[in-house]
Amino acid sequence: MSTMNRFSALTACALALAITGVTSVTANPLRWAGAGDPQTMDPHSQNEGLTNSVNQQVYEYLTARDKKLVIGPGLATEWKQIDALTWQFKLRRGVKFHDGTPFTADDVVFSHERAKSPTSQIRVYANQSGTARKIDDFTVEFKLAQVNPIFLDHINTIYIMSKSWSEKNNCTTPLDYKNKEEKYTSLHANGTGPYRLVSREPDIKTIWKRNDTWWGKHEGNLTSITYSSIKNDSTRLAALISGEVDFVLDPPPQDLERLEKTPGVKVIKGIENRVVFIGMDQARDELLYSNVKGKNPFKDKRVRQAMYQAIDIEAIKTKLMRNQAFPTGSPTPSPLGSFNDPTIEKRRPFDVPAAGKLMAEAGYPQGFEVTLHCPNNRYINDEKICQALAAMWAKINIKVKLDAQPRAVYFPRLDKLDTSLYMLGWGGAITDAETVLTPVLRNRGASGVGDYNYGNYKNAKLDEAAAASSKEPDAKKREALIKQALLAHNEEINTLPLHRQVIPWAARSNVNVVHRADNFVEYQWITVK
Repeated sequence: MSTMNRFSALTACALALAITGVTSVTANPLRWAGAGDPQTMDPHSQNEGLTNSVNQQVYEYLTARDKKLVIGPGLATEWKQIDALTWQFKLRRGVKFHDGTPFTADDVVFSHERAKSPTSQIRVYANQSGTARKIDDFTVEFKLAQVNPIFLDHINTIYIMSKSWSEKNNCTTPLDYKNKEEKYTSLHANGTGPYRLVSREPDIKTIWKRNDTWWGKHEGNLTSITYSSIKNDSTRLAALISGEVDFVLDPPPQDLERLEKTPGVKVIKGIENRVVFIGMDQARDELLYSNVKGKNPFKDKRVRQAMYQAIDIEAIKTKLMRNQAFPTGSPTPSPLGSFNDPTIEKRRPFDVPAAGKLMAEAGYPQGFEVTLHCPNNRYINDEKICQALAAMWAKINIKVKLDAQPRAVYFPRLDKLDTSLYMLGWGGAITDAETVLTPVLRNRGASGVGDYNYGNYKNAKLDEAAAASSKEPDAKKREALIKQALLAHNEEINTLPLHRQVIPWAARSNVNVVHRADNFVEYQWITVK
């Protein structure tokens, strides 16, 4: 944008604010970019990091997390546990949705039931949160089917929507994203949060405007935000360096040193609660994408172990990730989830000869062919990691055909179990192991349990211990059950853990942002000088 055009845009924005009567706020736009794009504006449809991050600017939870991820009041001002299975919340008064309708208990009950729908990717959390019941307009009670040790964490995953708006626009259930359903919520939103959705152009740009009637206090000074999807790393960084964008969510690790030396640009470093791993179809009798007919090599633990031990994780860490990754043998997003237990965190040794021997013992001395499905705009260096793995597995005669796809295509494929070998990352604000045990590692079942177990394996020891840990109120007993479940996973090698990724951000020097471990970009905390 030229200097004159930039000046004209700022003048127009200031004039618009003056017309609406908001004359005390200086126009402070933010333009930011990432490799991917939010999948939908429906807050219950997709449980994906960037999608959740931008939807949180519009929609809110009953609780809220601060800059250190500590839970505090949100749309609820206070709460208490009545007994082991009952929680009661007092709602904030005077809150309005962006369309002007008042927020009440009816919206809370409606939202929690909507989040339990089969097309909701957060239904596992909604079901674990129990059943919401209206006591009065500003009091809601949750009745649990069983004890939930991390109930407040689960409550902090359910966005609150307007019941009347959802009914008016025929979107009382989440859109079915994997089957390409379109609803009003695909492109529109109506929350109570600090920013209003202005317009949505998928894979191009999304625009928000400050909600000056928000009940909370804006710590930052942003009046409008524009997000652009810029898939190419070089193009995205060039836009930052030139000043075309103010902030980049995912600068490539190999460019961090250069960015730190670039005038007018700064790097904000931080660790993300996220583990990246490889999953394998361990259910089908014959893989969908392989030249092995009549049997499934991934059902053989020796093959899974061979693939694990053929991974040179230090090479990935140092050469590809430039030390912006922490290798782990645990499937938990945070080491806190495994209680920093070295027996859980320890990786199996990198040993190609041993891996080759395991392949021969399993009956595949000449290897086999298989397709690896991988995203190309979701995790740091995702496609490059998959390329590196393909080269490593070639050393034990596993010939990998790589099929890397944008997240909008990739995740619906996983939801349909349309894969034989795949990459997945898991994380967010919750550090407790429950956040990965029930939705990702347990056997697939009802109410969202195992929804993200895309390998569709069955591990009875893991499942039994994890199920017991989900309802165990005693902290010591629960810790023992969690460790038992994680060790059962590691023993069977149901997935191949790689690393926990580091997420540095990059911004223009006049932009101050708060880097949070869930990798959410909170507009209300951003200041542009």
